[in-house]
Amino acid sequence: MRILVLGHTGYLGRHVAEQLSALGGVRLFGGGRSPVADLRVDLATADTGRLAENLADLSPDAVVNCAGSLGADPVTDAEVNARGPAVLCAALREAAPTARLVHLGSAAEYGAGEPGVPVTEDAPTRPVTSYGATKLAGTVAVASSGLDAVVLRVGNPVGPGAAPMSLPGGTALRLRRAGGDRDAVVRFGDLSAHRDFVDVRDLARAVVLAATASGPLPRVLNIGGGRAVRIRELVQGMVAVAGFRGRVDEAGIGSARSAGVAWQCSDITAAREALGWEPRFTLTDSLTALWASLGAPGEADPVA
Repeated sequence: MRILVLGHTGYLGRHVAEQLSALGGVRLFGGGRSPVADLRVDLATADTGRLAENLADLSPDAVVNCAGSLGADPVTDAEVNARGPAVLCAALREAAPTARLVHLGSAAEYGAGEPGVPVTEDAPTRPVTSYGATKLAGTVAVASSGLDAVVLRVGNPVGPGAAPMSLPGGTALRLRRAGGDRDAVVRFGDLSAHRDFVDVRDLARAVVLAATASGPLPRVLNIGGGRAVRIRELVQGMVAVAGFRGRVDEAGIGSARSAGVAWQCSDITAAREALGWEPRFTLTDSLTALWASLGAPGEADPVA
């Protein structure tokens, strides 16, 4: 089976590529802006015809799109998260119309949830940021493409290698920089919101199952931890794993990307039924692996 992973050097793409490469009978190709990619492409600016030619040369049985912009700015979000999937779908229709497409969407497409009510895939989508809105546009492009495609609507990924710009990755990095100083103070904004965290290794396993499944899949599947976790609980868990002895100061507002969304939780029943998938890692497992992935104090800090 020939599988192309777009965004294979990114946080999510690395884990997906690692698990796919461990499968017998899979020939893996990497796609993206990296000079080591088998397919050099930037979906934000790609020409559909040229991309179709390159896809025809690779002749993939499945394509996994992990490329995305994490709320960099509205223009970049639109180029990467909305235009990118549309161009990819158009090129696939021309070059590999029978290939399975697995596209990573985001729970941010739903917007704010009702406390205590996990959202199902048919819930209304009311994104409150350009990130959520452009991810939703990408989902619409994929779901309406006519291809053999599935969108995995992902919660908040956490685990080894998390990017510093993410909440889990940034928290771990700030605690490592603070070190063992009992007088150190690490300041956060409001940590009262609830989010659905999913281990990146569990997410990668869901992608593998979706890419290799026989027969059609639902157009959209939620991939999350299946429970709402207060962000404060994640920070406290990271403090415990890090052995941080200073003080955490919570004041002010949270990030702009999370503004207006106090509660999110995904119902993952459909993914369990369609893929036989469910999370295996606990939040503590994820935070422990994230902390270990930073390396020893004094080593160079990771970059996004």
